[in-house]
Amino acid sequence: MRKLKLQVQMSLDGFVAGPNGEGDWIFAGGPPDATALQKVIDLADSCDIILMGRGMSEEFITYWENVVDNQPDSPQLALAKRMVDMHKIIFSHTQTTIEGRNAEMENGDLATAVNALKNKPGKDLMVYGGANFVSSLISANLIDEYYIYVNPVALGSGLPIFKEKKILKLESSTAFSHGKVLNKYVLI
Repeated sequence: MRKLKLQVQMSLDGFVAGPNGEGDWIFAGGPPDATALQKVIDLADSCDIILMGRGMSEEFITYWENVVDNQPDSPQLALAKRMVDMHKIIFSHTQTTIEGRNAEMENGDLATAVNALKNKPGKDLMVYGGANFVSSLISANLIDEYYIYVNPVALGSGLPIFKEKKILKLESSTAFSHGKVLNKYVLI
């Protein structure tokens, strides 16, 4: 059975975005760390489908397609190609179409759709966000592995992904030169 992996950037105080969805703090720690970027690429390579909520899908698709199409010298190009080429399933209760390469909409029941995907052959599944979508997956106990990049910044307020108590087991922790720490957790 495939696993559903969550990869997310989080502040020291547990927020994945500012109060209005801001993510500018993610890059506040200085230049990107090549080792951290390679870890993101390795995680992407372990998956063949990206799941995301409608709220972040347009920005996500537009950003990565722009890097591939217009930024041939970007240090993110290798990751961008993976993000564009990977099959993306966007979950929404209302929207039925989506613009973007290798993207499709899913309007069915979240747990039923995710469990059906987990039972199909293939690589693992990855979810990057948004906050409400990830919260729904966490509440339904659908995430198997949590890859949380803890950033050296406290926001004071913002959007959390945990809405109720979850007891997780830390499997590994890696510190990077830009001050971020990647913690891998599994649900107990």
